[in-house]
Amino acid sequence: MNDDLPLKVPPPRGPLDPTAIPRYAGFATYGRLPRLEDVEAARIAVVGIPFDSSVTYRPGARFGPAHVREASRLIKPYNPDLDIFPFATIQVADAGDVACTPFDIAAAITAIEYRADELIGAGMRTAVIGGDHTCALPMLRALHRRHGPITVLHFDAHLDTWDSYFGAAYTH
Repeated sequence: MNDDLPLKVPPPRGPLDPTAIPRYAGFATYGRLPRLEDVEAARIAVVGIPFDSSVTYRPGARFGPAHVREASRLIKPYNPDLDIFPFATIQVADAGDVACTPFDIAAAITAIEYRADELIGAGMRTAVIGGDHTCALPMLRALHRRHGPITVLHFDAHLDTWDSYFGAAYTH
């Protein structure tokens, strides 16, 4: 085998054709993109984190991944403002949801961090949907392990950066 020959990488699979499968049908993936297990070499993985058990006031972010995917069925494969087909040059795939328990914050953090390690370790960039702010911690830990020190610039409508809340070290 000649190692100098370039690998043949298939062209990216984009969103489903709405003239073949209506937008309201089929798997609810982000932007109707293929599922991660259905493509050979995804560069970007969209992953849902349906977790909000560490909020201090209003839960509901656990439903974010499903609702964002549902709303994203209307994303078109062409952007006329930028005159580009954003999914035509790089393979983006939906990696599904992290299976994390709503009853144990530490176990959920571990599950999220494990999935982030898998995706980042496979060389994929990740886009995260849903979850309360707790979800950022395991993602940042996985990124730090892979890339070293990183910086976070976080904008929020209220201060929630205290050391503990009701004795819990990890909250949103």
